[in-house]
Amino acid sequence: MDLKETLRSDLATAMKEGQTQRRDVLRMVLAAIKQTEVDSQRVLDDEGVQDVLRKQLKQRQESIADFTKAGRPDEVSRELAESAIIQSYLPQMMTRDEVEILAKGIIEDLGVSDAKGIGQVMSRLMPLVKGRADGRLVNEVVRGLLP
Repeated sequence: MDLKETLRSDLATAMKEGQTQRRDVLRMVLAAIKQTEVDSQRVLDDEGVQDVLRKQLKQRQESIADFTKAGRPDEVSRELAESAIIQSYLPQMMTRDEVEILAKGIIEDLGVSDAKGIGQVMSRLMPLVKGRADGRLVNEVVRGLLP
């Protein structure tokens, strides 16, 4: 079963079980997927659906930061719960150590020894961690490894 079908199935289950928050989040996610499909005029595969999920997750994280600054703990907790639901459909994120191991291997393969080679390392590393590690974390790790 592909990811879109899983989302639809879980929506039906949430509706049957009266899980209103899960139902609402899944409806929003499915609407965002449908809108992306209409805009791009193509059917999304699992990778495209994951991109939409990541975008939705990022929006929630930005809202959490905004609500925290505004002193709205009720909204923060709601956004955190929604983020957890969305995150459950994404692959497990890589840890800093896992990213560092990959980065060290690429730095060694390329023979890069200074910060001038960051672009080369990043261009080889990013496709390997796409969707499994935050770009800021990857950049931070690579910059930390190169003097």
